[in-house]
Amino acid sequence: MKNNPILSSLKNLILYLVFWLIITVLQLNILNFAGQTNWRITILDSLVFNFILGGFGLFFWYPAKYISIEKSSIQKVLFSHLVSAVLVTVVWLALGFFIMQQIFNEESYSSFFRESLPWRFLIGLLLYFVLTVFYYVFIYYQSLQEKLLEEARLKSLVMESELKSLKLQLNPHFIFNSLNSISALTDINASKAKEMILKLAEFLRHTLINNERQFNTLDEELKTVRIYLEIEKIRFSEGSNGQDKFIYTEEIEEKCKSISVPSMILQPLFENVIKHAVYESFEPVHIKFKCNLINDYLRISLENNFEPAGSSAKGAGIGINNIRNRLELIYARKNLLEINKTNNLFRVDVFIPLAQS
Repeated sequence: MKNNPILSSLKNLILYLVFWLIITVLQLNILNFAGQTNWRITILDSLVFNFILGGFGLFFWYPAKYISIEKSSIQKVLFSHLVSAVLVTVVWLALGFFIMQQIFNEESYSSFFRESLPWRFLIGLLLYFVLTVFYYVFIYYQSLQEKLLEEARLKSLVMESELKSLKLQLNPHFIFNSLNSISALTDINASKAKEMILKLAEFLRHTLINNERQFNTLDEELKTVRIYLEIEKIRFSEGSNGQDKFIYTEEIEEKCKSISVPSMILQPLFENVIKHAVYESFEPVHIKFKCNLINDYLRISLENNFEPAGSSAKGAGIGINNIRNRLELIYARKNLLEINKTNNLFRVDVFIPLAQS
């Protein structure tokens, strides 16, 4: 009886027994209405016939399971079950009558049984189809649940694949430019080249570790960002005559540092600033990172000045769209990233729902 929904659960078995108890009570009333006044015969008749049909009902699972509505024509399904219903009902009535004859070897019962045979036959057919329909409903429900679980699993795999793809879209130009800078520094300033190699190695190590994680604390994410900015400072120091190309400051509420955020979510923000503001500016760019709690969100803000005449005036690049897509995939929300541009100030606000972080 493997996978039988009634036998696979104690709760279902109890409900099944309650169902047959109700049927037995109804049959008692039917027998009494049909003229059977002997309560001993009435009670035993109801118990015997319903016990047999209840036992048979456990096996109705097999025709419902193997006569598929989806794979067979409706005519074939109906004909198959009609034949099964007739055979089961005939066997049920014959077996029940045989047992009752062993208990009550009286002509009066035989006469009563023959008179009640038509409605007994109809009840047998009806109960066969009621139980069979129940099994079909269960099979459909089980199949639907499996499909929903499979769809959810596939959706999760697709989302995970997309997230991994988005996380791996680090700006390759940063790596290439860093290597070129190291090459140039080896002849000009070997100590700076060595420092940059060590910083780049540390950055790549942090990046590889974070790529394996779905979430990370804000404090850990900032460690990677600071290494990135240190590398960029060394790069820009080559031709800046000692002047810093950018000035970086932080304003972070202490309780924000331990909150989980999607890993590598900050990196594209800073790459966007470096590419669209620092590269294009002749004056130092002020980069300000802020983080605070507002309502039910962790708000992350990155603000920088830029030269309106430069290409930075175009605004956000691929990195910002990358973040927007990741936030939508993770939190199923489209309003978690805002861009504000006024005069020569550019600010990106990212909102992380605290309930899901």
